[in-house]
Amino acid sequence: MSAGRIAVVTGAGSGIGRAVALELLGAGWSVALTGRRTERLEETAALAPDGDSLVVRADVAQPDDVAALFAAVRERFGRLDLLFNNAGTFGPGGVAFEDLAYDAWRHVVDTNLNGAFLCAQAAYRQLKEQDPQGGRIINNGSISAHTPRPHSAPYTATKHALTGLTKALALDGRPYRIAVSQIDIGNAATDMTARMQTGALQANGEVAPEPVMDVADVARTVRHMAELPLEANVQFATVLATTMPYAGRG
Repeated sequence: MSAGRIAVVTGAGSGIGRAVALELLGAGWSVALTGRRTERLEETAALAPDGDSLVVRADVAQPDDVAALFAAVRERFGRLDLLFNNAGTFGPGGVAFEDLAYDAWRHVVDTNLNGAFLCAQAAYRQLKEQDPQGGRIINNGSISAHTPRPHSAPYTATKHALTGLTKALALDGRPYRIAVSQIDIGNAATDMTARMQTGALQANGEVAPEPVMDVADVARTVRHMAELPLEANVQFATVLATTMPYAGRG
């Protein structure tokens, strides 16, 4: 059992999940790193050799995997303070809506929405039942929760749905000191956004390079949200590359 703050970070093997996990580990948190590829999770853990990390391979879209993940966290740490609900996939890029395969749609929904639900539910139960009661859930939305990109119906739909889940859980969690929030991120420099620097499809049909920001800036924002007292909550935060084509006409 750990006396410090305990976090679960999903999708911790790369990108935003890895950056947030390393930020928390560097600040003295104990962090359960989870994702579908054990070797990538172990790489994350190796980047913080002095940190207190636990690697648990899990597919967030699988209920049994999620149950086993949170059981492992309880066994190792005894409690939970934070879930960063980060695992997600954009799905097939450049596919017109009328050509989108149902299996591709379902994969994005299973990962981005059903996976977020399963992890949030498991965390919610733990946070409600533990003593002292309470903790925090931070969902990784996207600026696609507000404004879509072309050919992004599955991703955009799930991120809009995640906003509804965030609002509902923030309300339901009040009696149990469970604070629920969402961070909406635009163009953090990760493997997922690498193509944007060379050219991304715009709403007018043109392909244009887009600016990105350091993913470490996102990680620091998540840490700030996570370390607030439970009497305070950043309900929604939007962090994006300052000059990316999002606001106004781009």
